Amino acid sequence: MKKLAALFCVVYALSACSIVPLTGRSQLAIFTTQDLMPLVNDEYKESLTDSKVLTSTKEGQEIVKVGNRMAEAVETYLKEQGYDSLVNELDWEFNLLENEEINAWCMPGGKVAFYTGILPFTRDETGIAVIMGHEIAHAVAGHANERMSQELLFELGITAVDIAIGQNPTLTQELLLQAVGVGSELQILGFSRKHELEADRMGLIFMAMAGYDPREAPAFWERMAEDSEEEEFEFLSTHPGPSRRIERLNSLLPEAIAIYEQSKGSIGLSAFSLRTK
Repeated sequence: MKKLAALFCVVYALSACSIVPLTGRSQLAIFTTQDLMPLVNDEYKESLTDSKVLTSTKEGQEIVKVGNRMAEAVETYLKEQGYDSLVNELDWEFNLLENEEINAWCMPGGKVAFYTGILPFTRDETGIAVIMGHEIAHAVAGHANERMSQELLFELGITAVDIAIGQNPTLTQELLLQAVGVGSELQILGFSRKHELEADRMGLIFMAMAGYDPREAPAFWERMAEDSEEEEFEFLSTHPGPSRRIERLNSLLPEAIAIYEQSKGSIGLSAFSLRTK
């Protein structure tokens, strides 16, 4: 019986796969964004209620400006690549919340929150674009959906979706908050870091598409590295350490810079062949 149940789980997992735009990676996708949006809307609204919202301030409006500019560029690219259904699932919202924590996060569907604690590191509009591209990438790649799907399949097996959505909404809520970086995430660190590195690459490309100089991304992480002990940062966060990030971002710069230069010209982005890896 156990072997049969395990086989059902494997078959179910294989049938619930999708492809990450731009990178071409196959991912587990038991949950869809449509499944999660009622919960996402409630949790995002609660986050805005629990914190002082500073979106109407000068800093907050700059975040909204960068977010809208990048979302427009990303949606244009997705439509050119045939991801119209994904674009229809995205309902962008950008807010600045008063919180000393150095953090930003994005829920499925494109619900983004920046904390004031990260602003000393972003410094300007291009610095904001570094983090914004990364968070937008999480939404486009469906990272929260994938992380929740993997955790749920591991915990509950073949009946995961029915139990979580129909009988155990509390579990779904906990998985969502863990997946987007709100609350304790130590139990899924290894899996999350893979997503963080993927979001780094996608975010670098996205900021370049929107006309922001991608060379600012390594500079941002150099500022972060100056403010943290790397070993502690690597262990306690879902994010890879700054030096690893800087090295990888520098290796990706040639591709991103080519797109950045193209975004300032007259050639459409669809003419540029993005490599997958």
